[in-house]
Amino acid sequence: MLSSRFTEALTYATELHANQVRKSSGVPYISHLLGVTSIALEYGANEDEAIAALLHDAIEDQGGAATRAEIRRRFGDTVTAIVDGCTDAEIIPKPPWRQRKEAYIATIPQASPSIILVSAADKLHNARSILKDYRALGETVWERFKGGKDGTLWYYRAVIEAFIAKGTTPLSEELERVVAELEQLVKDEG
Repeated sequence: MLSSRFTEALTYATELHANQVRKSSGVPYISHLLGVTSIALEYGANEDEAIAALLHDAIEDQGGAATRAEIRRRFGDTVTAIVDGCTDAEIIPKPPWRQRKEAYIATIPQASPSIILVSAADKLHNARSILKDYRALGETVWERFKGGKDGTLWYYRAVIEAFIAKGTTPLSEELERVVAELEQLVKDEG
C-alpha cells in the first residue's frame, strides 16, 4: 500500500511541474509523471520507487541541487539515489544532447534494480507517446527532439540494449516491443 509519503510526493511533483508541458504537445507534464509512476507500479515498484517515478525529472528540470536537497529532506536517501540515477543533466545550459545520452547509457551497467525500473518505466512511457504521436503527426514528430529521428531512434535502441545486458525483464521486453513497432512504422513509411 502507498502511504501519505506518496501523497506528499504527488503533491510536490504536481507543484514542481505545474507550469511545464510535454514537448510541443501542450499536454500538462504531470501526465508523464503519472504515466511513468503507473508503469513502475504495474511492474512491481515499492513506495520509494513509485515516489522516485513521480520525481524522476525533478532535479533535471526543476532546480538541480536545491531540488535534490529538498527531495532528500522530504523523502530520504533511497528516493534521492533513484532520482539521481534517472537524471542525465542538472546544469543549465545542458551539455550537448548526444554527449548527455551517451553518458547516461554508460551509467546503466552500474545502475541499481530500482533505477532500472524507474528509468525503463520512463523510457516506455516516452516511447509509447512517440509512437502515438508518430501515428498522428508523421515525420513532423521528430522536430520535437534534439536528436531528430535518427538520434532518437538510436537512443531508444541503445538504452534497450543496455537494459537487456543487465538482464531481461518483462518491462525491458515491453519497451523493446514498443520501440521495434516504432522502428518498423518509420521504416515502412520511409
